[in-house]
Amino acid sequence: MGIDAKQIAALTLDEKLEVLDLLWAELLKDESEIESPAWHEEVLKETEAQLAAGETEFVEWDEAKRQLGLPRD
Repeated sequence: MGIDAKQIAALTLDEKLEVLDLLWAELLKDESEIESPAWHEEVLKETEAQLAAGETEFVEWDEAKRQLGLPRD
């Protein structure tokens, strides 16, 4: 592979997030090649149950990034 861990470690947080976005975009070009792990379905069902019970709620993406300490666009 042409990229190693040292090169990634040297990137700024913004650069790492940009690379992550580019990787996701590339992976999603052919979603049929990506198999979702079984635990995803379990987590989704748990989240749906929590939403239905009023135990959790959706937040806007900018708010989620703020709560996680991520840079906002």
